[in-house]
Amino acid sequence: MTLLYLLPVALVLLVVAVANVVGRKLSAPGYSGPESDHFDGTHFRNREDVRLPDVGMGVRYLLTTRPGKWDEWREIPEAEAPPERVNREELRVTFINHATTLIQLDGLNVLTDPIWSERASPFAWAGPRRRHAPGLALAELPPIDLVLVSHNHYDHLNVPTLTKLAERHDPQFVVGLGNATLLRRHGIERVRELDWGHALDCEPLSIIAQRCRHFSGRGFVDRQRNLWVSFLIEGPGGRVYFAGDTSYGSHFVETATRGPIRLAILPIGAYEPQWFMGPVHLNPAEAVRAHHELGAFRSLAMHYGTFRLSEEGQDTPVEDLRKALAASGVSDDSFWLLAPGEGRNVPSP
Repeated sequence: MTLLYLLPVALVLLVVAVANVVGRKLSAPGYSGPESDHFDGTHFRNREDVRLPDVGMGVRYLLTTRPGKWDEWREIPEAEAPPERVNREELRVTFINHATTLIQLDGLNVLTDPIWSERASPFAWAGPRRRHAPGLALAELPPIDLVLVSHNHYDHLNVPTLTKLAERHDPQFVVGLGNATLLRRHGIERVRELDWGHALDCEPLSIIAQRCRHFSGRGFVDRQRNLWVSFLIEGPGGRVYFAGDTSYGSHFVETATRGPIRLAILPIGAYEPQWFMGPVHLNPAEAVRAHHELGAFRSLAMHYGTFRLSEEGQDTPVEDLRKALAASGVSDDSFWLLAPGEGRNVPSP
C-alpha cells in the first residue's frame, strides 16, 4: 500500500524534475551590466506598469481558451522576386511571414525577425507550426546586409534561420542587450547589442533601438534577463519603424518625436483573449491608433496568420483591422495588408 501510494507522488516529482532540467537547458544566458531605469542589474522591466503572463494565467488560458478557425495548410500565391537592391532614397518592403519583412532602403537590405522554420518552438516535433510557406524561400533573398532581432521569443529569434543567414550572407546582426551571447553560442559573431535609445551606424543607415512594452524568455529561469526592443531605421530615404512585439503604450508618441515616419511595420495578431494577451500584444484597433500616433505615412500589418499563438482565428486580425481602419477613417492605401511574398514600393511623403 505504501509503495502504491508513493508511486503517483514519485511520478509527479519526476515530471517536475525533468521539466525543470529542460526549462533550464532552454533558457538563454542572462545579461549583466550597469543598472538603469529599466534594468535592476539582473532583470529588465517595462517603464510602464505591465502585468506579464504568469503560470496561473497560463493554466487559466489553457483551460478556457476557445481557438478560432485555422486552416491546416494554406496555399499562397507565387511571389515575384524582390530586386537585388533599391537606389538611394528609395524604399521597398516585402512581407515574408509572421514578423519577417524585407526592408530595402538606400541601397541596403534589412531583414526583421527572420523565421523560416516549420515551428516557432525549441522542438522540431512540438510547438506552434506554420500554416503556410514563407512568402520567399531563403534562396530567393537578395544579399542581406542587416538582420534585426527584436527579442528572444521563439517566433522572433529563430536560431536555425539565423545560422543559415550568417552562413549565406554574413550580415550584421542587431539585437537588444544580452541577446548577443545566445547568437555567439551558435557561431554568429557579427552581432551588436543595443539598449533603448542607443544607435548603431550602418552607413548610410542608422539603427536605433526603441522602447516598447513586452517581455523576454526562452525557458524557465531567464524571464526578463534580456532586453526586448523595437527598431527605428533612419537614412536619406526616411525613417522605418519596426515594432517587433509590443502592446499599446506611450512609446509610440515618444518614437514620433524623432520625426516623420515613412513606413511603420506594426503587429496585429496574437491578441485574444485580451485579459491574457492584451498586456503584451497590440490588437488591430490599437495598431491603427499607433499608426496615428507615430505619424506614419504608410503602415504595414504583420505578426498574424502564420503560427497559431492565441485564441483568435487565422483571418480574424485582418477582419478586425479592416473594421478599425473604417472606424477611424484610415484608407487601405495607408495601412497595408500584403500577401506573404508580396512587395511594394513605399512612396515618398
